[in-house]
Amino acid sequence: MSDKVFRIGPIRPPSEANSLLIQVTNGCTWNKCRFCQLYRHTKFKAYSADSIRADIDNIAYWADRVRKYQRKGSPGTSWDIDGINAELAAFADDDERQCMYTVANWLLAGGENVFLQDGNSTALSSGRLTDVLVYLRQVFPQIKRITSYGRAENLSRSTAADYAELKAAGLDRIHSGFESGSDAVLTRINKGVTQEQQIRAGQSVKAGGIELSIYFMPGVGGKDLSASNAEGTAEVINAVDPDFVRVRTAAIKPGTELYQDWQEGKFELCSDDDKVREIRRVIELADESLSTYLVSDHMINLLQNVEGYIADKRMLQVIDRYLDLPEEDRRVFQLLRRTLRAYDLDDMKRLGSIERARLRNDVMKEDELGWSVRMNGYICRYV
Repeated sequence: MSDKVFRIGPIRPPSEANSLLIQVTNGCTWNKCRFCQLYRHTKFKAYSADSIRADIDNIAYWADRVRKYQRKGSPGTSWDIDGINAELAAFADDDERQCMYTVANWLLAGGENVFLQDGNSTALSSGRLTDVLVYLRQVFPQIKRITSYGRAENLSRSTAADYAELKAAGLDRIHSGFESGSDAVLTRINKGVTQEQQIRAGQSVKAGGIELSIYFMPGVGGKDLSASNAEGTAEVINAVDPDFVRVRTAAIKPGTELYQDWQEGKFELCSDDDKVREIRRVIELADESLSTYLVSDHMINLLQNVEGYIADKRMLQVIDRYLDLPEEDRRVFQLLRRTLRAYDLDDMKRLGSIERARLRNDVMKEDELGWSVRMNGYICRYV
């Protein structure tokens, strides 16, 4: 392997699509959630500060190679894309090609944001993480935002002063998969954290001046804990006032314990309507003093256009427009969304009368319990 290759982890939030990805840890410190298998066969490792700095140096090397293709004669910065692609095509080493490709995409998107991987980067000791942040900003002074994943249980063990130190070093935002604020749901999915720890973690991060983006999974508690999932999550949001709540509709994947529970009849899937009602309940219970922004930035969400400040109850109108549809029309929209033929309800207007009647007939043939389909390998239930 080339000594100019740097590590790149497997995931990042959709909001970090244009960010540079730097892997500072490998895997997840907990790795026992019953809905997740991403790191199940990966042993957690925190990389040394020297190792991460070496990766940053290698990123700088590739950045210098990419910048040779900048054109500065016109307003702003344009690029010789053909030249970049030609150099990428000439690589014999796939790892080197991937590294240059990653850095090129970052620079072409502005080169301003960085995301630290993997699943719990804040598990890196605060001193080590501080060193990495300071060095990263020294090498790339144009960086405007650095973000990271952080597990709530781990975050709850640090103080506001600890986060203020990380903020001063250059960490701007922490993403954390709270998933639910209900202790009953958190126990069912074996999240390894309590509502109290979530609140303490969120309040400390915010008090330290770092933006907090938490994730909510409608439906993850199953049919019997649907109300608890929504109401417990609203309690956490009201206590923390996170900067963002990102909706990640629950869907179970083969190979997980939650999937096995479903197969054995121990876990009843929520319908899409149940999940939408959970989102509605969270918004309904949110305090009007909150500054939290709710985002539905993932294709697995049924209503991706439910977005806005959570204290602004106008989002309820979007949800109610869907819930007020006749059942057969809701089912048709669900089918269109899951087959990527619709984004929002207005897209249904493009359906001809014959196609609409055919789709209504197809979806209403299903039994009264609804049906399950696969989407990107996940199991979803639609009713």
